Amino acid sequence: MEPMPVFQLLRPTRIAEAVAARAAAKDARFLAGGTDLLANMRHGLVGCDTLIDLTAIAELRRIDTDRDGLRIGSAVTLEALAAHPVVRLNYPALVQAALSIAGPTHRASGTVGGNLCLDTRCRYYNQSEPWRHANAYCMKIEGDVCRVAPKADRCYAAYSGDLAPALMVLDAVAEIAGPAATRRVPLAQVYADDGIAHLMLAADELLVAVHVPSQQGLQSGYEKLRIRGAIDFGLAGVAVALRVDDEQIHDLRIATTGTDSRPMMIADLQGVWSTTAEDDARLAKSLRQQIGPMETTLTAAAYRRRVVPVLARRLMRRLVGASMRPLE
Repeated sequence: MEPMPVFQLLRPTRIAEAVAARAAAKDARFLAGGTDLLANMRHGLVGCDTLIDLTAIAELRRIDTDRDGLRIGSAVTLEALAAHPVVRLNYPALVQAALSIAGPTHRASGTVGGNLCLDTRCRYYNQSEPWRHANAYCMKIEGDVCRVAPKADRCYAAYSGDLAPALMVLDAVAEIAGPAATRRVPLAQVYADDGIAHLMLAADELLVAVHVPSQQGLQSGYEKLRIRGAIDFGLAGVAVALRVDDEQIHDLRIATTGTDSRPMMIADLQGVWSTTAEDDARLAKSLRQQIGPMETTLTAAAYRRRVVPVLARRLMRRLVGASMRPLE
């Protein structure tokens, strides 16, 4: 493991100060929990001379609730998100996604914004410096070829954050602060399908919060596959939200992670669905056509492509069963 590089640490107390510090620094990064960034710096994957610690900005550490929904600050810890009573009652997919991330000690430090802005991963990239050097590096760091797809003109490292798909099926909107103004965009628009430039944020922009509308009548859940039952990054993850009326599924929404260089909102799910074999086959075909797993992890791409429909169908059945269960 490489020694931790020397860096300057800034600790602003206001969002405007943090954004201004990022704009003024030549090579800086925002820091919240640091569970991913600091490890990547120590492994020589990320270099910067200034870290801007966001944990002293009180506004970023709040979860605000009202009749319209939630506003979740980007520095809210995963532990705090999963324990919040309103989130636990009305947004189960967020709780399930948060609790699936790493281990308890990581969740006590890791943040919502950190997981949403998680760096993409690949078995050719997330290695030691001697390993990377021996393999002539890759496009994502120092090299000029994607080891997963040598003839491609872009990097195929996979995004594996868990909160993004859960928030996307709940119509979350990102609040982003920049030097000139604050803007809001659907969370899905924060991401691009490129393993290197997977975040559609300017260098001096900060993800401040995510807004989640009220979900009356909507059932939601999240599941993922990983090698071990804890700690590991997901090989594939699926979030599902739906409404059940007259034993039929309406307003079906599915988002995936771990398969592509961005979290994917699955298209063309309009209409009425069920848990019949015919609809299972229709759903599986749509999912397989839209996701694009590559050989970026320890498991084969074909395996991850087959797992995603299984996770989606399992979640749909669970949510339909929960909605039909009689009140006690």
